Amino acid sequence: MIALVAVLVPLVAGILIALGGDRPRWYAGVTGAAALATFALVVSMFGAVLDGREPTITLGALASDLDIVLRVDAAGMLFAATASALWILAASYSYGYVRGAHEKHRVRFFASFAICVSTTVGLAFAGNFFTFLLFYELLTLATYPLVVHKQTPAAMAAGRRYLLTLLGGGTMLLLAVVIVHVYAPGADFTAGGVLGSDVSDAVVIGLVVLTVLGVGTKAAVMPFHQWLPAAMVAPTPVSALLHAVAVVKAGVFGFSRLFGYVIGPQRLADVGLGVVVATLAAITIVTASFIALRQDNLKRRLAYSTIAHLSYIVLGLSLLSATAWNGALLHLANHAVLKITLFFCAGAIYVATGVDKVSDMDGIGVRMPVTMGAFGVAALGLAGLPPVGGFVSKWFLGAGAIDAGEPLLAAVVLGSGLLTAAYLLPIVHRAFFRRSPAFPVRAEASPLMVVPIATTATAGLLLGLGDVFSLGELSSSVARAVTGGTP
Repeated sequence: MIALVAVLVPLVAGILIALGGDRPRWYAGVTGAAALATFALVVSMFGAVLDGREPTITLGALASDLDIVLRVDAAGMLFAATASALWILAASYSYGYVRGAHEKHRVRFFASFAICVSTTVGLAFAGNFFTFLLFYELLTLATYPLVVHKQTPAAMAAGRRYLLTLLGGGTMLLLAVVIVHVYAPGADFTAGGVLGSDVSDAVVIGLVVLTVLGVGTKAAVMPFHQWLPAAMVAPTPVSALLHAVAVVKAGVFGFSRLFGYVIGPQRLADVGLGVVVATLAAITIVTASFIALRQDNLKRRLAYSTIAHLSYIVLGLSLLSATAWNGALLHLANHAVLKITLFFCAGAIYVATGVDKVSDMDGIGVRMPVTMGAFGVAALGLAGLPPVGGFVSKWFLGAGAIDAGEPLLAAVVLGSGLLTAAYLLPIVHRAFFRRSPAFPVRAEASPLMVVPIATTATAGLLLGLGDVFSLGELSSSVARAVTGGTP
């Protein structure tokens, strides 16, 4: 029952915000209260999940063996806890941003944001493939108003591309649901997969292809990535939502569910497609990193960085190695925290100075030392340097590729860390080691924005200093259950 309430609280908040009109104190208060309540509800089940229990509730059935089920397991808890915790900080940040940037349609913005979190938590707690598909599609529809928020021609074009790509991916997932229903009717997500040995290799191959086409769109695996840079026309809090909290994370989480709980890593290895998907992910990592190097617009540079780092997760989930799975799930959380920090910084810089290009950021560290200091911490983490959390997840990903007998993929993980450093650390150098008359004195953005920035940067550091939040315990338990190995 708690899982259902955790889904309903942000949904009800979205409705209340929409009905309350353009009253800043109202939508700010409702958003903040709902964010805190949702996180409290999610973490209230944390101990039970760590003990091996899986709170479950069946909400009904659309047809025979098509139950709508919410079940809180370790994988879902890791995703939901990350998303709900970041919503608390995003709520404060978004309020500061829309005031500073003088955004219009603020009621619609906050209502849609809350509904997106509701569908994200529902997707995390989906107990079977059919329930997952329902929330997966609802998430696409709920985020559309945010993508087109500015209602400019560029925003509307980005929205059309967004819907076409992601609803197309959803259609592929629907076909996959039908196939799974034929061979395993009514099956819940089961660690190691639900497909028996009687299922032919041809069927498994078909499901792998549909998985890549279905969740690969949200995960922005190339060549299905173009919607993500295009969506950068949306306000920066929306970009943070797309990149760190909801949409793209739903895509990589979908890979974990389908490869780990439907198809199963062993069947994936049997048909020889695990390494193929991992290779596609490696190509995406390298290509997106080189494209990021050429982007002068800060948000577009961060967008291509996201495309690359999502494929780290896909790479790890495509391998049979328990260590790789552990690294992939840890990177889901680490990337969320570090990337939302970078987007928070980008938004604060824009609100405080109007700057949105890397080439205009010389000396901005004098003006905004806290913001750019946090940017530096997140950049180090995504480059895989200690002591920030990204180092831990990339270490496991590289070691997992070695365990799986794929040293070239391990080399990609290592080499792409250097590429990440190449497109992020020069920004930090510009900010602190160059000077510009445009930024003579210190003047940070609103505390409503700076406090979340400092908090997420600190969380990124804590994730690298030890299993402070017990996320490593969750990820390792998932890796053991899915692969049968020890991470």
